[in-house]
Amino acid sequence: MQVRDVMTREVVTVGPDTSAKYAGELLAEHGFAALPVLDEDAQLIGIVAEADVLRDRLPRDPRLHLRRDGEQEHALPLLVRGVMTEDVRCVESGADVSDVAKLFVDERLRSVPVVDGQRLVGIVSRRDLLRALVRTDSEIRAELTDLVERYTGELGAWDVTVTEGVATVRRTRGESHDPPGTEERALTALARTVGGVVAVQVLSSAVGGPR
Repeated sequence: MQVRDVMTREVVTVGPDTSAKYAGELLAEHGFAALPVLDEDAQLIGIVAEADVLRDRLPRDPRLHLRRDGEQEHALPLLVRGVMTEDVRCVESGADVSDVAKLFVDERLRSVPVVDGQRLVGIVSRRDLLRALVRTDSEIRAELTDLVERYTGELGAWDVTVTEGVATVRRTRGESHDPPGTEERALTALARTVGGVVAVQVLSSAVGGPR
């Protein structure tokens, strides 16, 4: 499954001269993890996240903290350009969602912009990946059955079961005319393109066992 299959295409963006406070309002109102920052030529130049807006913007309650001698107030940047992160991690729309999931976990990211070349085409978040993961077994089974039957051209020759995202594809009649193992490998790869499939087993009468 590719990023383009799960990403959010309608992306809310801000410019570098947008108010940082307004960016925070957008993040809070829509529940976004981050907002891409585009320049006047619609080029991606940064990203502003919740942490960027929160940083140093909530003053300490004087009732709870004793002010240290010499502690100075400092001016806060008012515009997005002053708080955004310029080194933006992006992914291509054709990237494998498993690689993006690893990126999120390893680098503790919540979302990343999606690009085709230099053009922003979407944004993908942890929530988008979770939506794909939590599809019902019946939805996964229906899509996988359709794909298997269209790929093989054999209607009614397959029994597809899905339990907790684990798919089993079993040939119930006929046999493959391809070299041994070819059909199993092809159907395994096909099943892995279906959102919500976490593991797959293909059983074919041609070889008499799982792959």
